[in-house]
Amino acid sequence: MRSVLVVVAVACVLVSRAECHTSTTPTPLNSCKAFSTCDSCIQIPKCLWCMTNDTCTDYPVSYILPPPAVCKLSQARWGVCWVNFEALIIAMAVLGGTIIISITVCCCCCCCCKKRQSGPDRDEERFARRREDIKQRADERKVVRKVRHDDIRKKYGLVPDSDHPYSKFENE
Repeated sequence: MRSVLVVVAVACVLVSRAECHTSTTPTPLNSCKAFSTCDSCIQIPKCLWCMTNDTCTDYPVSYILPPPAVCKLSQARWGVCWVNFEALIIAMAVLGGTIIISITVCCCCCCCCKKRQSGPDRDEERFARRREDIKQRADERKVVRKVRHDDIRKKYGLVPDSDHPYSKFENE
C-alpha cells in the first residue's frame, strides 16, 4: 500500500512539474547540456538526466520513452532524481492494472446483485404457486375422503339422527 502511495506521489510531482512550470525567460534550444547535476537538470521538463554518464540531454519528444541509444530506462531520470523510468513504468502498470481489475470486479458485483434481486422473486412466485396447488389438491382429497367416510358411516348407521335400520342401539 505504501508503494502505491509513493507511485501516486511521484506521478503527481511529475504532472505538477510538467504543467505548472513556467519560465519567465526563454531558454535556448541546447540549454539542457549546460546542467551538470540531476537536480538542476530535471527542473526543466524538456530535459532528461542520464545516470550512466551523468549528462543532461534533451528529452526525445518523438518517443514516449527515451530509446536505449539516448539512455537506458533504468538510468534515465525525469521529474525527480530518485525514480527511474523502469520503476515508474512498472509501478504505473501495477497501479493501472489494479484500478482496471477493481472497476471490473465492481461492475461484475453490481450486475450479479441485480440478477440475484430479480431471480429470487421469480423463484418465490413459482414456489408460492406450487404450494398453493399442493394445498388445493390436499383440500380436494380431504373433501373426497370426508364424503367417502360419511358414506361408510351412513351405510353402517354410525351417523347420529339417522333412520337407517342398522343404526346404533342406544343403551337404556
